[in-house]
Amino acid sequence: MRDFDEEAREQAGKKYNYDFDGIVRSYMMRTFQPHFGAGPGLEIGCYHGDSTVELEKHIRDLTVIEASAEAMAIAQGRVSKRVKFRNAMIEDIEFEPIFSSIFMINTLEHMEDAQSILSKVRTWLADAGKLFVLVPNADAPSRQIAVYMGLVEHNAAVTPPEWRHGHRRTYSFDTLERDLRKCGLNTIARGGIIFKALANFQFDRALDAGIIDAAYVEACHRLGEIYPSFCASIYSISQK
Repeated sequence: MRDFDEEAREQAGKKYNYDFDGIVRSYMMRTFQPHFGAGPGLEIGCYHGDSTVELEKHIRDLTVIEASAEAMAIAQGRVSKRVKFRNAMIEDIEFEPIFSSIFMINTLEHMEDAQSILSKVRTWLADAGKLFVLVPNADAPSRQIAVYMGLVEHNAAVTPPEWRHGHRRTYSFDTLERDLRKCGLNTIARGGIIFKALANFQFDRALDAGIIDAAYVEACHRLGEIYPSFCASIYSISQK
């Protein structure tokens, strides 16, 4: 049995989470927001609520599912009471097909059976609803550099720290869209967030030292729009 509270603790205290993740999140929101539906939204997997805080600004009727009770309690304390939380695994919960927007932000790579989960989530979408998926990118240059340095076995490998944090796979565009397609989901928009040649901790240190700045990050994002397969994270927006 997986201990979701322990997996959440593994991410805390800068063991796994970096300032760079917040930068990716801000660009993700900028990219996703024009595609949001007007109806209810569902976030699957919130951790400490970093994305929940941003989603609440745009989606008034927001429901959140989180498997870790400890992480969910922290997220609840960061948003208004109108956000509805459910401490549950996706396998154990049911919803009517009412959601205009469903978000799986750095969540799908944690699933034991991603295709089974996607098939179920698909049934929760309203007829014109959209599923927003963001995952770490197996083909990010920083990861490929780590492979050539002998630090990671291959691009799509799940490293021991990633496994302890709950990752069960590492996606690239082909494998992400395969899973979506097999579950009856059609990608209507895809892309990458921030061209990434540095590891997360290197990005953080370079920002702290003033070696790079916000203009550099913006340029990396614009370059990532041209070369999405070389970005830190990749995304797909899909419909039934």
